[in-house]
Amino acid sequence: MINHTLSFIGGGNMARSLIGGLIADGWPASRIQVTDTNPDQCAYLAERFGVTTGSDNNAAVAHADVVVLAVKPQVMHAVGSEISAAIQARRPLVISIAAGIRSADLDRWLGGDNAIVRCMPNTPALVQSGATALFANACVNNGQRDLAESILRAVGLTLWLDDEQLMDAVTALSGSGPAYFFLIMEALQAAGVQLGLPEQTARLLALQTGFGAAKMALESDEDAATLRQRVTSPGGTTERALQTLEDGGLRELIARALTAARDRSRELADQLGQ
Repeated sequence: MINHTLSFIGGGNMARSLIGGLIADGWPASRIQVTDTNPDQCAYLAERFGVTTGSDNNAAVAHADVVVLAVKPQVMHAVGSEISAAIQARRPLVISIAAGIRSADLDRWLGGDNAIVRCMPNTPALVQSGATALFANACVNNGQRDLAESILRAVGLTLWLDDEQLMDAVTALSGSGPAYFFLIMEALQAAGVQLGLPEQTARLLALQTGFGAAKMALESDEDAATLRQRVTSPGGTTERALQTLEDGGLRELIARALTAARDRSRELADQLGQ
């Protein structure tokens, strides 16, 4: 892995988290280069991680074995067209972490027949606790799949998809998912305050309870339904609260929310792919 040179086009938060995770995993800073239009961003990355930075995307591609496209989806078409000649000459593995950009559209902008891995990391990647789904197009070989997985695994869990259309469902579940949990934490905190708890006490209890529940679920061999049943005593307080949530249609509401997010993801992909 450390024999590969990695170039990031775009040095924002997600690129920064990936760079930090990779260096922590032993990837040499001397083999990582970053381009960004913001000179302050470049200066920060160079000082913080010791990586090479600049503003010339084509020069970065010309020396890269792997190119990570970490720019905003709205500018991906322009960036892809700009670097297409360099990509065609170098033929690196291209990893896209831009939401809503389908691999076929990106491949077209890059000149065609490129090895592309499309990824959907979520924001907890910023604290090395992300969940990332990956899809490889037909040009990606097994070695490149392993390489892409090792890069994204630096910031958390990685899972492969065989059908790119499922990326819209991933966007709805894990891509947007952190916001759902933040909303639940916010609601729990507010309800705790209404019940008389000091605001800071309610906040800490809500956050730690969310963290603890997720940790229990990750470390258990049981599914969420079984864990829920185990902490629900018949006739107790938890059962009463859960029944209230069920009566309020919580499950149906969550299903509707994810369907809406998935549909919007498809709409955005259609718009961005034009």
